[in-house]
Amino acid sequence: MFLAVILCGCATQRVTNPERTATEQFLLSKAVTEAVAPLSFDVLHGRRVYIDDRFFGAPEKAFVLGELRAKLLLSGVQVAPGIGEAEIVLEVRSPGVGIDRYDSLLGIPSLGSTASTTSAATGIPTTGIVTPEVAIVKGIKQVSFAGVAYVAYWADNGEVVTSSGPFVGSAWRDDWWILGFGPRTSGTIAPVDHQRE
Repeated sequence: MFLAVILCGCATQRVTNPERTATEQFLLSKAVTEAVAPLSFDVLHGRRVYIDDRFFGAPEKAFVLGELRAKLLLSGVQVAPGIGEAEIVLEVRSPGVGIDRYDSLLGIPSLGSTASTTSAATGIPTTGIVTPEVAIVKGIKQVSFAGVAYVAYWADNGEVVTSSGPFVGSAWRDDWWILGFGPRTSGTIAPVDHQRE
């Protein structure tokens, strides 16, 4: 009877796996926000501007352009939906948007291979033997960088109006485990929002 009650109370939780973790997304968005913040659009105030992103090759293109568009609108710029309706073309470019990761371990790393192999005798797939990691102190540091720049020119004659950047923004997060306890986390992104000690 007791077992039946326990089994009735069981539930499964759906876990999603997006292409990037929440931490990675926050790291990149924070770096992008910092990179876009110093850009000045005072010269373009009141003008109809088309954003040309053909030369923007960074993988986080959508968020960067969204931040840039918001900054333009808040600066009094009229964003044109097409190049034929614009007075000025704004070419956006980036030297890079990404995350560097650094792993450190004081202890014994995991050894072995998780790759599946097939037994020649039976033809049955077998898994490799992997020893567990024994960590006295373990750390994972992630640092994001985002760079943004632009050049603006008159749509009719191509004469340069203004340019700005490149400006680079960054964000970081550190996670530490000591004797298996942790992580102790610090960084500049949500929900970790305090300065390095």
